[in-house]
Amino acid sequence: MMVRPRAWAWLVLLCGMVATVPAVAGAQTPPHSFVAGHGQFLLDGKPFQVISGEMHYARIPRACWRDRLRMAKAMGLNAITTYVFWNWHEPEPGVYDFSGNRDVAEFVREAQREGLYVILRPGPYSCAEWDFGGFPAWLLKDPTMVVRSRDPKFLAAARAWLLRLGKELAPLQIGNGRPIIAVQVENEYGSYGDDHAYMEDIRRMLVDAGFTKAQLYTADGAKQVPRGSLPELPAVINFGPGEAQKSFATLKQLRQDGPMMSGEYWDGWFDHWGAPHTADDADQQAKDLDWMLRQGYSVSIYMFHGGTSFGWMNGANSNGKNYEPDVTSYDYNAPLDESGRPTPKYYRFREIIAKDTGVTPPPVPAVPPTMTAPTMLLAEGISLWKTLPAPTHSEQLLSMEALNQAYGYILYRTQLDGPVTGDLVIDTLHDYAQVYINGKLAGTMDRRLGQHELPLKIAAHHARLDILVENTGRVNFGPALPGEHAGIVGRVRLAGKPLMGWDIYPLPMLTPGDLRYSKQPCDGPCFYRATFTVTTTPKDTFLNTSALTKGEVWLNGRALGRFWNVGPQKTLYVPAPWLKPGRNEVVVFDLKGKSGQKIEGLDHPVLHAAVLRSPAE
Repeated sequence: MMVRPRAWAWLVLLCGMVATVPAVAGAQTPPHSFVAGHGQFLLDGKPFQVISGEMHYARIPRACWRDRLRMAKAMGLNAITTYVFWNWHEPEPGVYDFSGNRDVAEFVREAQREGLYVILRPGPYSCAEWDFGGFPAWLLKDPTMVVRSRDPKFLAAARAWLLRLGKELAPLQIGNGRPIIAVQVENEYGSYGDDHAYMEDIRRMLVDAGFTKAQLYTADGAKQVPRGSLPELPAVINFGPGEAQKSFATLKQLRQDGPMMSGEYWDGWFDHWGAPHTADDADQQAKDLDWMLRQGYSVSIYMFHGGTSFGWMNGANSNGKNYEPDVTSYDYNAPLDESGRPTPKYYRFREIIAKDTGVTPPPVPAVPPTMTAPTMLLAEGISLWKTLPAPTHSEQLLSMEALNQAYGYILYRTQLDGPVTGDLVIDTLHDYAQVYINGKLAGTMDRRLGQHELPLKIAAHHARLDILVENTGRVNFGPALPGEHAGIVGRVRLAGKPLMGWDIYPLPMLTPGDLRYSKQPCDGPCFYRATFTVTTTPKDTFLNTSALTKGEVWLNGRALGRFWNVGPQKTLYVPAPWLKPGRNEVVVFDLKGKSGQKIEGLDHPVLHAAVLRSPAE
């Protein structure tokens, strides 16, 4: 959808971006060079210390990009690092989207307008606590395809993607006078495999895509450099607090000629549902940053600004046994918090960078205050059971991907002959299920807790079995990655007998759709609608989800993200540009909804509430 210039100007003002900057488009810019040489990085032949910070345009409302970039410049950074998430741009094979919040080229141009260079991480694998590590779910439709391998089917899909991305971004390299100084090949492959031929395949794809006028490089943990690097490219290293000196010592042993750079210095961490909010060691981080800068080493702080994994885009961790889905917020304890506000860490890092570089940064921009939205009564609702689409019938169970579905929920329905008593067993559940007998909730199963069995006692001669499954976020890192099909993978058995003959209902819920709400009571899996009025200029706010159980929230048709009463996150960030003066609509889908619930507005986030380990109740 195109937005008129005046509308964009209004959105820009909401994020506090009022200064005028010179346009880049159409300007004649001389070519420059950025290469690794003589043990360091060279910009136009002169030594250059990269002081970068990571933030992802997909996790930030477009109207706020410029505001966040100015905050980066004011902290003393000279570059911005960003992933490009493949699934964000190619939702279906051969269907590409670089519009609106997906306009990565405009994000790069805006960085240049703010005097920042750009380090690009196009993958094709990203990680980043993003669903499936940035891979599109449709790769899993072919059960024989193996991602991150030399499988010809995977390589063909990755090549087509990178060639298309090159059309957007290759013109924006430093060799063309634009801001992209470096492009990463794959991502931390040494923590996954050691196939150097595969890494060469990815490097060749990037070259063929036109990324020849910026410095290619690889990134790994220090000990994994031999497995994930390429001898002809610089290798940068990723590590966390307290590991700087040891990690660089290892890199020096492996790459005596340098250059020395931390591609990810972890200045925080992410949170999992049902686990405590991650503690922060700002003192150690300040010491590490100071030490690296004084050595003359380059660094990219991960994250400078985390933002939000809006909608269904959070990932998960797994070592092949456990499953740990990530929360919606990607605050990360970063210098700039989830809503773009500087934290004490921001000012501490700013002081260190200024001291160690001798460069005084621009003043820190003023940030508009937050607001408290009025309390919203979820007075209108409709049961999920009244909104089901036409099913697909299959004797065998099918995954989401087999039905061309990427996110949301999927319902499996079959008829049972009873009476029967025994365990309902799901071979492989991805990821959370509510089980119903004749429309009545019989129990839940949670992959996070290793649950895949539920005792049932069915007295009726005929009964309807419904298994409502949520894709809680595909694993984004580790050996489980290739098998991250969503839904039920494998068989379902009851009392030892395989169940066959299923009606399967895809429920992607990318938007709530046009539903027929009523004021009749609605309990169980229900959609609810409420409205509230903004009487002043919209400002950032937060929705308190403490009264809700498990599900998703949309604001004016935009998916804000997930909620789950297991904690630790109990608010959802509402960016000011997504609010409208006047009437605003909130839609909630709650797996265990109750009529009459309320959502309170808050002027601050709640990301560290007490956690529950048990399933949602």
